[in-house]
Amino acid sequence: MSNLVPITVAPGDGIGPEITEATLRVLRAAGALIAPETISVGEAQYLAGHSSGIAPESWDSLRRTRVLLKGPITTPQGGGFKSLNVTIRKTLGLYANVRPCVTYHPFVKTLHPTMDLVIVRENEEDLYAGIEHRQTDQVYQCLKLVTRPGCEKIIRYAFEYAVKNARRKVTCMTKDNIMKMTDGLFHKVFDEIAKEYPQIETDHMIIDIGAARLATRPERFDVIVTLNLYGDIISDIAAEITGSVGLAPSANIGDRIAMFEAIHGSAPDIAGKGIANPSGLLLAAVMMLIHIGQSKVAEKIHNAWLRTIEDGIITADLRGSLSVGRPFGSMDFADAVIDRLGQEPSQLKPVRYAEPEQTALAASAASSASAHAPLPDPVSVKALVGVDVFVNARQSADFLAGQLSALVTPAFHLQMITNRGVKVWPGGFPETFCTDHWRCRFVAANGESVTHFDLIELMEALAQRGIDFIKTENLCTFDGERGYALGQGQ
Repeated sequence: MSNLVPITVAPGDGIGPEITEATLRVLRAAGALIAPETISVGEAQYLAGHSSGIAPESWDSLRRTRVLLKGPITTPQGGGFKSLNVTIRKTLGLYANVRPCVTYHPFVKTLHPTMDLVIVRENEEDLYAGIEHRQTDQVYQCLKLVTRPGCEKIIRYAFEYAVKNARRKVTCMTKDNIMKMTDGLFHKVFDEIAKEYPQIETDHMIIDIGAARLATRPERFDVIVTLNLYGDIISDIAAEITGSVGLAPSANIGDRIAMFEAIHGSAPDIAGKGIANPSGLLLAAVMMLIHIGQSKVAEKIHNAWLRTIEDGIITADLRGSLSVGRPFGSMDFADAVIDRLGQEPSQLKPVRYAEPEQTALAASAASSASAHAPLPDPVSVKALVGVDVFVNARQSADFLAGQLSALVTPAFHLQMITNRGVKVWPGGFPETFCTDHWRCRFVAANGESVTHFDLIELMEALAQRGIDFIKTENLCTFDGERGYALGQGQ
């Protein structure tokens, strides 16, 4: 049929194939107009020599259909294997991770019966850039990358999602009391964009107390927008306190392509037993149907699923809930949902999805977020005012300072030495524990600026003295504003 929408399906590993088949069975019975193309991802592809868990030819299907329904995967133990999820998200520009977290009281046991929130997580940046280095015998580094365009896209997406889904409030969570530049940028952009949505209530919370409040008082939240790592952690917390991570779906949205999946793992311990809960992937498929404009089919499936839960039909993972009756297997559960297609819940609130041209599609939020003109970001006047040189040395701070101060480099003055971010020279404390990794800050001797030729001269002087420098970070100002963090004690 020409009206079928092509989608790519990746069953994955562990319980993935069985919950994928259960999900597709429900979609077919509900009349979803889809034409699945199956690809292989995960463990078999890793072991076949594809380090990211996906064969090169599978990318063709993803780029052609622009929609992926993906089961959970298993990443083999040991080094050399990349995260497939991170690879797909970053390669295809899936910048927004959307995770609804809803409770189904009293049919699924929970301490938070009124919880209904959505976590919008930045999906491409932060520590998940995966840029790591071993710099010395004792020290490893992971770079946290946060960009203004990345912040603008995800924050605007969160506000557009709130508007289109009749949400009242957006909460930003960061750790900008410590990471004042990276997390500080995210908070700053949030405040800037919030002014464009006066109808939406906003607030900001530091991530640690925010996560604590989420775990104890989730009803105070509506939409949460945050950076990649924080979003990964708190979305699992939120899913768990609804009653089961197994019920939670996830959408990964980009400008051109989208991926839909359950948030849980491949659970190899129960693989092949036919007892896995397909609900997370089924609800992800509901989000997929909305995304491709089949909102009425999505509504039919979602309401049938709610009625199934109401009727006390559960899988083994929900055995401890308030539901009664024997646990159902994956396919039995799917058949129970199929039997209830066309029915609605009587106690849980039925869902209503508008027609495609009116519906609050994830895709429409993405297109609105991306089509909006970026915030002004005028070209800055950039001045080079110094350099942080990272050194591998086993000597004391005072000994190292003596070596560095003796360098004949008239452009620079050694201002301080730190170890793990703590100033140890001048005026360090003997109680401070130090490793073999030192940050040595050189600043312009004239108090103004230096050149790249001055940097080269400094590096040559370090090399001639046998200093093992392992990395440099230029210190710059932008329109006179400092573009680097001050060391402790400055």
